[in-house]
Amino acid sequence: MSIFRRRPRKLKPAQYAERWQELQKQCASRKTWPQAVIEADDLVAKALKKAHFKGKTTGERLVAAQHHLSDNEQVWLGHKLRNRLAQEEVDVRKLKKQDVAGALAGFRQALRDLGALEKSPMIEDSSGD
Repeated sequence: MSIFRRRPRKLKPAQYAERWQELQKQCASRKTWPQAVIEADDLVAKALKKAHFKGKTTGERLVAAQHHLSDNEQVWLGHKLRNRLAQEEVDVRKLKKQDVAGALAGFRQALRDLGALEKSPMIEDSSGD
């Protein structure tokens, strides 16, 4: 019996780009910022799983993928923000635009690094600047 290591699966950028565009629309209103961060994290989690990074949780997969991500620190800040938003009652008025934009930028770069989003500048910046 021989053991073969799975090659990372080729991801379909069109599907991820469509979902990314949808969640960017949620950035227009402060009320929907938490949902945008949670959905972006879920999108990265899906890409990590499809690319066959090992781990039972998104956190474990992020550790496995850290050498493939160009902005690992920003992705982790985004993931921690997502966990805070999902597990705690966070007052949306206290969320900083800078934190949300940084989290989304980290997630977007992770998706690009994983091949889930094209590396072209056609995808608009979610910071609104």
